[in-house]
Amino acid sequence: MSLIHLVVLALVQGITEFLPISSSAHLILAPEAMGTQDQGPLIDVMAHAGSLLAVLVYFWRDIRDVVIGKFALITGKITPGGRLALLVAISLPPVIIVAGGLYVTGLVDALRSPLVIALATLIFALPLWLADRYGAQTKTTQNMSFRDAALIGVAQLFALIPGASRSGVTMTAGRALGLTRPESARFSMLMAIPVIAAFGLISAIELASGSAAEANLQAGLIVAGLSFLAAWAAIAVLMKLVDKIGFLPFVLYRLALGVGLLVWIFI
Repeated sequence: MSLIHLVVLALVQGITEFLPISSSAHLILAPEAMGTQDQGPLIDVMAHAGSLLAVLVYFWRDIRDVVIGKFALITGKITPGGRLALLVAISLPPVIIVAGGLYVTGLVDALRSPLVIALATLIFALPLWLADRYGAQTKTTQNMSFRDAALIGVAQLFALIPGASRSGVTMTAGRALGLTRPESARFSMLMAIPVIAAFGLISAIELASGSAAEANLQAGLIVAGLSFLAAWAAIAVLMKLVDKIGFLPFVLYRLALGVGLLVWIFI
């Protein structure tokens, strides 16, 4: 795989991972658009590793509070960081269980098709717009309930459909439940940390059973570094602008992408 292809894949992963436009869809489509073969598991792992590092760095204060809060929970004291840790933990079981089932049965690969991506991109654009347009902005992670976290976790199941967007469905659920725009984006990205880490761990175990050429490892390191920079920039822009612009630009992008994909598939 050429350097330009690696750069494109890293930028695609980094920019789209935390925006509500589906990184998995773009990573599936990018090789087809460039006329190259699938990038393979190592590149996927390294691209996600770069994105994971970016969210850890950007939200390092939240991560610090969560870690300290976990130790406080052992003593029976619930700090804001400990409560945030509980909210994220409550949101995890649905997607972990169902994703594990899809992985074991091999059904996860059956969903990786341009038509599924196109339809999911279009279908999940409408709920995002409606939730953002009509949802209240009265809650933060400080006053959202554990029930809210559980419901957002259930909504995250739709992210297993390429094109639905993990960030998109969790931000949609957050806005529908009354979270402010910045807080829905923030909670969505914090929820992403254990999900991305779990994906990376499984993929790394698979890779460990095989062998990766040195050139592939070098390519993976390039992708990880570029993905980190792109993801950090995307998070920073989203968090600064989402309160002012809302999610409408992403809805419009999804509509344009979905229609474009359908035209490409059938014409």
